[in-house]
Amino acid sequence: MNSRIREVCNKILERIVPSEEDRSRVESLTRQLERRIAETAEKFGVDATVRLEGSIAKDTWLKDDLDIDIFMMVPKTLPRHKLGDVCLKIAKEATKGSKQVERFAEHPYLEAFVESFTVNIVPCYHVKKGEWLSATDRTPFHTDYIKKHLKKNLRNEVRLLKKFMKGIDVYGAEIKIGGFSGYLAELLILHYGSFINVLKGFANFKKRLTIDIQNYYKGRENELSLLFKEPLIVVDPVDKGRNVASAVQREKLYSFVAASRAFLKNPSEKYFYPPETKPLTTEQLKKALKNRGSTLIFITFEFVEAVPDVLWGQLYRSIRSLQKLLTLNDFKVLRSSCWSDEKTFNVFLFELEQSRISIVKKHYGPPLEKSSECERFLRKHLGRSETVAGPYIEDGRWVVEVQRKFTDAPTLLREKLRGGGRNVGVAEKISEILKNKGFKVYVDLEILGLYNSNREFAKFLTEFLSGKPKWLETAYG
Repeated sequence: MNSRIREVCNKILERIVPSEEDRSRVESLTRQLERRIAETAEKFGVDATVRLEGSIAKDTWLKDDLDIDIFMMVPKTLPRHKLGDVCLKIAKEATKGSKQVERFAEHPYLEAFVESFTVNIVPCYHVKKGEWLSATDRTPFHTDYIKKHLKKNLRNEVRLLKKFMKGIDVYGAEIKIGGFSGYLAELLILHYGSFINVLKGFANFKKRLTIDIQNYYKGRENELSLLFKEPLIVVDPVDKGRNVASAVQREKLYSFVAASRAFLKNPSEKYFYPPETKPLTTEQLKKALKNRGSTLIFITFEFVEAVPDVLWGQLYRSIRSLQKLLTLNDFKVLRSSCWSDEKTFNVFLFELEQSRISIVKKHYGPPLEKSSECERFLRKHLGRSETVAGPYIEDGRWVVEVQRKFTDAPTLLREKLRGGGRNVGVAEKISEILKNKGFKVYVDLEILGLYNSNREFAKFLTEFLSGKPKWLETAYG
């Protein structure tokens, strides 16, 4: 490790390693919570084993970013359809008086805010290894594995990797992020032996990377490509049929690869602590849109009643479908994105080369050697009101010039979304809002009112217009 990298890493560790006071406070609170949850479960007649899990249990947590994960391991005799409801009641009673939010992964769990900490109280079944009844059943085995294999000197290496991933926005396996989980970061440190070695390993990433710490597939590596299709495969040490990296989106993987290369060449604390986005002023925004030359189209709609993972899954599905709709109607989409405050409203954003296109387009038919296809093409287009010119022969194939149905992108979107947009692929919950509550379509500076009234949205739009990751200027600025 060169001296500059070592210097940066040491400075970051000074900021992210918990102090003894931090540890004492967290340990005291977690013991109280475990006891309270166990007593409440007993009161409800549920035989639950209450365990601290996650980064605190494994001592890989960050001083400035802490969630407390407490799991309730319940007997297999509790029916699957009752698991969430029963355990939610226990969790709510045990944290009564705190702010509480119901969350949902595979089943409901409770997020409570206790003494300035976020506490996740999650149910799972008390099972033997491999006899999973729910996705969370693996978590205690993950904790035990890391505690057994991750040596004390590697814990700070995990902290560095997590903070680096957070800084470049690739950390978090939830659907909104689609990045690296904490458990995955820990396994990468186990495999490579240090934070810098992880970066070096990914800096040399080609098309596919496979990590099998337990050597489950030694001598049978070809089986992995049949089992898992993702470009990054990290075989779960406690479940050889699971890829721990399956949630990592390709864009997040490739961002990590690029940022790893950049940091190794030009290390900086800014990778870990990127500068906060400062929204463009009104005048700067006006100038940026005027000079850009493209067209921004925004679709805004009200709050969708859904937990974050469901909401973001529906947002991403819907925006992919709407981008496809625009493309099929000959609009050139440069980029698209979506934003939500998860509380009041949501936004779809499309950047188009232009929002209006000509009414006439050229449509190529089959080559002349395909006689039956030519026959069908001619019957379809001869004499139609939409046919402006042709059919005529060009370069050995039939061609017509036809009128487009939609020449204005906002009009297309309004028309297709008026009934909710289910027939063009809008996800169900979002479709219901569009149909029953309505939506608005804005073009370019028409969004100015919303921009000036919501700072978080303004930051999102500023970053979208920039179009580059923050760390890039650190590396090459």
